Amino acid sequence: MDVLGDRQHRYLVLAAAVLLIHALFIAWIIFVALLTRSHPRLWRLQLASLLWGILIEVFPWTCPLTYLENLLESRAGVAPYEGGFLLHYLDKLVYPDVSPISLVVAGVLICAANLAFYSQQALAARGKK
Repeated sequence: MDVLGDRQHRYLVLAAAVLLIHALFIAWIIFVALLTRSHPRLWRLQLASLLWGILIEVFPWTCPLTYLENLLESRAGVAPYEGGFLLHYLDKLVYPDVSPISLVVAGVLICAANLAFYSQQALAARGKK
């Protein structure tokens, strides 16, 4: 493999690693609420992650992980995708016939459901005191 090809390969591997981290972060936001009930430090981290998830979906911001993935792919010679991570990957793979607005609303609703779960847990903990 020539130097240019080796460099492109490294950037693609790094972009794939960022993609994996991004997917794991989204899984953390969606699924970890039940596991953090008895771990206050994880609970705070999960709550901050939920708030970030809602903000990044509601406002026209670019997630730093999306920006980094696009930068690495661009350096590897791959055209970066338009829009956010969810719209690029999940819309095409999981929800091919769902409008982008519906996907954003679903993401916000999932985060809001997790926040409601945390609110319920906080109220229950207060009631025990």
